[in-house]
Amino acid sequence: MSPESETDELPGDGALPAEAALPGAVSDGLRAELIAFRRDMHMHPELGNQEFRTTAALKHRLERAGLAPRVLAGGTGLVCDVGTWDGVRPMLALRADIDALPIPDTKTDAPYRSTVPDRAHACGHDVHTSAVLGAGLVLAGLDRQGLLPGAVRLVFQPAEEVLPGGAADAIKDGALDGVGKIIAVHCDPRVDAGLIGLRHGPITSACDRLEISLDGPGGHTARPHLTTDLVTAVAKVATEVPALLARRVDARAGLAVTWGRIEAGHACNVIPQHAELSGTVRCLDLPAWRDAPDMVHAAIDEIATLHHAKSQINYVRGVPPVVNDPVVTELLRAAQTARRGSYAIEDTEQSLGGEDFSWYLEHVPGAMARLGVRTPGSQARYDLHRGDFDVDEQAIEVGVELFTAAALIDGNRL
Repeated sequence: MSPESETDELPGDGALPAEAALPGAVSDGLRAELIAFRRDMHMHPELGNQEFRTTAALKHRLERAGLAPRVLAGGTGLVCDVGTWDGVRPMLALRADIDALPIPDTKTDAPYRSTVPDRAHACGHDVHTSAVLGAGLVLAGLDRQGLLPGAVRLVFQPAEEVLPGGAADAIKDGALDGVGKIIAVHCDPRVDAGLIGLRHGPITSACDRLEISLDGPGGHTARPHLTTDLVTAVAKVATEVPALLARRVDARAGLAVTWGRIEAGHACNVIPQHAELSGTVRCLDLPAWRDAPDMVHAAIDEIATLHHAKSQINYVRGVPPVVNDPVVTELLRAAQTARRGSYAIEDTEQSLGGEDFSWYLEHVPGAMARLGVRTPGSQARYDLHRGDFDVDEQAIEVGVELFTAAALIDGNRL
């Protein structure tokens, strides 16, 4: 729905906000182009830090629009400014992630299903990318007309799915230089296309990886008192570390250690010399996540020492929670209201999934919106990171509208 198609009054919403007169409607031609771009990207998925074809396609299209994109140092991903930055007024950044997942595309009837074995855009990054590209093209057109109030940065980031995420590398390469705030969307198959979900504060969770090795001298199961009973030791670590942490962290922080693998021994009458277990550490609260490595290390060492086992801990930092800044969240609310009305916004809950957009928020305020991709009225149930994941492609236009309106409203307020 373009601003021109809205009425003066919205159901239950009162008068249409003044921002509804914002320029930048998505033309029929651009809408068709973006759907075609998304489908081509969907057919040619590339894993993190391997997105060379996607990067080249984005660069070519942005250059055709008269822009000057810069490929990031790793050779994939790029940043591109729309408008001329004055070096003083901070820019708004629009971020998209461009990588795919290492899973097969199991859609059977989609003409745009993946052509690459065991690779699929099963998380909606192709939609995110098309929306930011479309916003960049619309804003570039407005800039040529003298209607863009301030420069905007497009960030097409690689390797979101690769811990600890490609955002950190993009930041090191200057993606946030001159940026004052940043916004993004993430596809949500539980929300109807045409709507977005917003939330103040944490909207995703932290997720880290934990790998532990325990060692002892080994021995005979007839004489466990003469050695380190390593199987018992690893079992105690597996059960007591999560319980111990539950009593050392505020329950509202949602810190949880969950194991996915445990291995020890090869014979029923031999106490092994080596055992391993690995799992994840998830956390809803940012301060608790920052303290988590020290607390987890201490708990493991305490239990392992009690059972005379030597421990080696590999705590792999993943990503912190995405914590939406209230002011930037309200910018997204104003943008969606301007384009589609406040009835096109719903509250969303905090997800237990991780997102490396959080690394940007360690440097500048920002917010992420849930972008509805479910066809209204559809009984089909897709989920992220599944091979049959698909979207209602009208979500692309909604994303373009959201990004362009946010850029215009933010620029006019500065």
